[in-house]
Amino acid sequence: MQKKNQTQKKKEYQKYVEQKAPKPNYVHNCIWAFFVGGIICTVGQFVHNTVEDSLGITHLAATNATTLIMIGIGAFLTGIGIYDKIGKKAGAGSIVPITGFANSIVSPAMEFKREGYVFGVAARMFNLAGPVLVYGITSSVIVGLIYYLIIN
Repeated sequence: MQKKNQTQKKKEYQKYVEQKAPKPNYVHNCIWAFFVGGIICTVGQFVHNTVEDSLGITHLAATNATTLIMIGIGAFLTGIGIYDKIGKKAGAGSIVPITGFANSIVSPAMEFKREGYVFGVAARMFNLAGPVLVYGITSSVIVGLIYYLIIN
C-alpha cells in the first residue's frame, strides 16, 4: 500500500513538473541557430577571400589557412569566455562550424587544467571532441560511399 502511494506521488509530481517546465520554442531556436551558424560561416568566407586575395595564394592554400584561422578564433573566444555565451544562445548554430570543434577541444582543456597537463589537459581534452570526431568521420564515410555509388 505504501509503495502504491509513493508511485502515485511520483506520478503526480512528474505531471506537475511537466506542467511547470518551460516549453522550448523549436522554430525560434532553429532560426536562431541557422542565423548564428550563417554568421560564423560568413566570417569564415570573408577570412578565406581576404587571405586568398591579399596573399595571392591558391584556393587550396587559402582554405587551409582559413581553417587554421577559424580554429584560432574559436579557441581564443572560448578562452576568454565569449564562445560559451554564443553557444548558450545559438545552440547547434555555434557547434556545427569548425569553431565549434575548437571550442570542444579548448573547453575541457581549460576545465581540467588544475589536474595537471598530463592527467588533466592531455587526458581529458578529447572527452567532448572524441564523439565529434567519431560521428563526423563516420558520417563523412557514409556520404562518400553514397556519392561513390551514385557516380559509378
